Amino acid sequence: MASRRLKAGEVRLEPGTTKNKEGRTFPFTIDLKALIDAQHAEHERLKKKGKVVPWVFFRLVANGRGGPLRPKPITSFIKAFKTACRKAGCPGRIPHDLRRTAVRNLERAGIPRSVAMKLTGHKTESVYRRYAIADERDLRVAVERLNAMASAR
Repeated sequence: MASRRLKAGEVRLEPGTTKNKEGRTFPFTIDLKALIDAQHAEHERLKKKGKVVPWVFFRLVANGRGGPLRPKPITSFIKAFKTACRKAGCPGRIPHDLRRTAVRNLERAGIPRSVAMKLTGHKTESVYRRYAIADERDLRVAVERLNAMASAR
């Protein structure tokens, strides 16, 4: 990631690297900023030891039993994803679940659909709506809001 993007607080998805082949810029959320800052700090720590790591995300692997740790690229996204899900206590997830969750969170936050679609990369509202699944929690919140409105009369 370019240093200026890090300072600007955004990720640039280059044209041709996304599902719809269009590039877009995604500003950091608080959690994403914390994650990227932690990764950057690890890069800086390793650089001081003379190890330049060309990957944003990597793993440290021992060089033989008890040998020094050295950075290696993550070569299998799905394996890393499954490991992360297991460690986070939500095994069985698939990467596409994240997109569905993102759309649901954007909807719940009241983000205008045109802005949400720009962030998620959806070109059509019909495809976007497939991801905007209302669950039982959404229904309860809607009824609570109706009750609050009725009691305010």
